[in-house]
Amino acid sequence: MTITGSDPTGVSGVQADIKTISDLGGLAMSAITSITVQTTFGIQEFYDIPASIIEGQIDAVMNDFQPDVIKIGLIRNVDTLRVIVNALKKYRPRHVVFDAVQFSSLGDTLISQEMRGAIIDLLLPLCSTVIKKDEDAAHGLSNIYSSAIAFFLNQGLTQDEAKEKALSYISAKQSKNNELKGRGSELYNEFLHLVTKYHREASDVHFYAELLNVSARYLAQVTRRISGKSPKSIIDDYLIHEIESLLKTSSLTAQEIAYHFGFSSQAHFSKFFKKIKGISPTQFRKQ
Repeated sequence: MTITGSDPTGVSGVQADIKTISDLGGLAMSAITSITVQTTFGIQEFYDIPASIIEGQIDAVMNDFQPDVIKIGLIRNVDTLRVIVNALKKYRPRHVVFDAVQFSSLGDTLISQEMRGAIIDLLLPLCSTVIKKDEDAAHGLSNIYSSAIAFFLNQGLTQDEAKEKALSYISAKQSKNNELKGRGSELYNEFLHLVTKYHREASDVHFYAELLNVSARYLAQVTRRISGKSPKSIIDDYLIHEIESLLKTSSLTAQEIAYHFGFSSQAHFSKFFKKIKGISPTQFRKQ
């Protein structure tokens, strides 16, 4: 049985656990602790399942099947932790494998310092195997590893044997190079192309997000991960670059340039330029 969070990409969390155990020939049961809103570029939002519902999930499985091995992953609040600890004490599974999830593969912090302390005090004494994750590990790798260990322990292997078998399984999976990759890079390049095409008529991020058929939030996540900039900054930077070129090379007046780039007035144009460059278009041209 796996007790952990859900990942809609299927690369980590309960989805990865179930796929791994099933791939090895086992039957996975589960209780979900948190639902995440995430992409291959990171986690956007959490919804922690109420502790009473988590308790109900665990009791339902334990009463019906009483699995010998429980694998635990993401625990984000003390109420959930206490439910899990009480269940372990009540049902006394033969093995408890804990994948000590603290950070995402992209370095996002998943649990608080307070929770880490509570886990150390309350949960670790009940665990037979603890997997400490490498922040730089590929997304979902520790899920697969810990789930494989849980499976092999359930087959009657010793801890050392289970870990060795799990490492062999991980190596075989990695050699296939089947890591899930989103379309972030492709989307980023499409966005840049659209900015070059529409920068004179549109500076609103939602305009570009709609053309790309994604949410503005996801677009921002993509651009920040790839370039370290927000979509708005990229739009404005490109616009400023084009404005500077005209100011340097053309004889157009500031008002003509303002209208050329879709500004409602020269004043609006000057305010925008000064906000980014620190000087007026006229001062820039004199330089």
